[in-house]
Amino acid sequence: MRGYENVLDPMNKLSAQFHQKLDGQAVDRRGQSYRNALFHLLTAETSCYRYWGQGRWTDYAREICRRGSDILTHNFR
Repeated sequence: MRGYENVLDPMNKLSAQFHQKLDGQAVDRRGQSYRNALFHLLTAETSCYRYWGQGRWTDYAREICRRGSDILTHNFR
């Protein structure tokens, strides 16, 4: 885990945000906003980013986490 904080921290934050906002809530699980948020969460949590190390791929992972967080922030209050 050491050396991967730049990817794992954003993943953990996105996961926590997703569950904080949506667990126990009446959410349309077929709705576009929910599916978009779930897609970004699951894509961010793929293990590939961790194994690819540093550089471009970890930048992609952080961007996916950022977008997922934006979706949650703007669509679920």
